[in-house]
Amino acid sequence: MADEALSAGAVARRLGVAVTTLRTWHQRYGLGPSEHVPGHHRRYTPADLARLEIMRRLTAQGVTPAEAARWARAAPDVAPAGDRPRARAAGTRDGGGATIPVGRAGPAARGLARAAMRLDSVAISAAIAHSIEADGVVATWDGLLRPVLAGIGERHAATAGLVEVEHLVSRCVSEAFAAVARAATPGDPPRILLACADEEQHSLPLEALAAALAEAGVGYRMLGARVPVAALVEAVNRTGPAAVVIWSHTRATADPAQLAALLAAPRRPLLVLAAGPGWLADSLPAGVVRPVDLTEAVSLALAVRDSLGQSTAD
Repeated sequence: MADEALSAGAVARRLGVAVTTLRTWHQRYGLGPSEHVPGHHRRYTPADLARLEIMRRLTAQGVTPAEAARWARAAPDVAPAGDRPRARAAGTRDGGGATIPVGRAGPAARGLARAAMRLDSVAISAAIAHSIEADGVVATWDGLLRPVLAGIGERHAATAGLVEVEHLVSRCVSEAFAAVARAATPGDPPRILLACADEEQHSLPLEALAAALAEAGVGYRMLGARVPVAALVEAVNRTGPAAVVIWSHTRATADPAQLAALLAAPRRPLLVLAAGPGWLADSLPAGVVRPVDLTEAVSLALAVRDSLGQSTAD
């Protein structure tokens, strides 16, 4: 093993961090060199390097150093069994109290969940912004935000609590998506219309779609929550969108008559998307598409945009 061990300088170059950072990680979190040769400085083994690579990656994703170090030490086939943190009971945290369950989501989602429980809006917003910048809107929604939002909903269903947490996180998510939309420069006119179903108030998934479209340079109009059928049809007739997306979160708001009204509009759109878990596939009128997730909804919108561009070119 000795011939495979590395000096602090060599490890710092491999990881792209300063030697002083390695010293800090060693002193504060115990992620130091373990190879010791009498009469020489300690050196980093491949296992040490593997821990540090995890540490670097997680901190770059916005995870706090202390949490990243805990994950680095607990990584399978890296940390000795005696050094791994004991599994905690579901729904508890160090020092007691409730947590937000995030299933198999990664450490970034767990870090966001902890910030949410602290009502730390600065940390919440920073984590979301970092993820969007690093991975994009769709990956942020699927890998970071959905697990945390679902966990908040699960905990609320079980305890009737966390209303304040849900409100704060939702506001931070909305602000982050709005920032994406403000910074984007659409490459085409707004030919996609986004609206929640009549009486549907859960608009965050639709805001995620709007941000993803903005990120892709697709122009859109957002009508937001609780759009009555008459108002939706009027908007379609006035703007002539190529595609309309109607979001329904619950069965109570998923009335297929809303979709039928769109299909009968004088300026019927080329594509009508029934998005969200409220819609039942076997209840949709012919000609309506139900995307399975955000990725598919964005892909369909891009396909409509591209087909319009091709028609214009022809």
